[in-house]
Amino acid sequence: MASSHPARDHGLMESLAAPLHQAGRVQRSLAHRAYQAMKQILISMAFASAIVAAMATGTGVAQAASSPSVVGQKYSDAQSTLSGAGFTIVVSNTVGDQTARPDCVVAHQQDRTVPPPENTSASPGKQTLLALNCDAQVASAKSPGNSLASPEGRAAAASAAAKTPAPAPPS
Repeated sequence: MASSHPARDHGLMESLAAPLHQAGRVQRSLAHRAYQAMKQILISMAFASAIVAAMATGTGVAQAASSPSVVGQKYSDAQSTLSGAGFTIVVSNTVGDQTARPDCVVAHQQDRTVPPPENTSASPGKQTLLALNCDAQVASAKSPGNSLASPEGRAAAASAAAKTPAPAPPS
């Protein structure tokens, strides 16, 4: 049934057009939200990928599995301990020249993993960097070493005293 009143017809058309117009706005709003959500997901994925890539490539020297601590031991003892644990020893620096290398004391150690050569199926190598102190255990007037006032010097002096046999009583 058609209405003969033009104002009513216009009102009817307006009421039918309003939901369509609002529906378009709602669709645009949903599309915008979907776009924003997709953008956020892509940014998150890119960030996660960057983190994974950085962890995979590293800085060239990665942290190796922890080696047994050999700080304070003679180099000869440290060498056998670390070799037995599967580590390659690299002397990173040496201080002093008063003792032979096997008798030097390990002052510091640091583990690292060395990547295998490119285009090989070799596995990464485990290395331990050692800093050696080759000065005398206790300083004297003629050679450098640890002061008797330091904990290291007192320990070295006590160790030397314990290893020195007591003089035999006169007979």
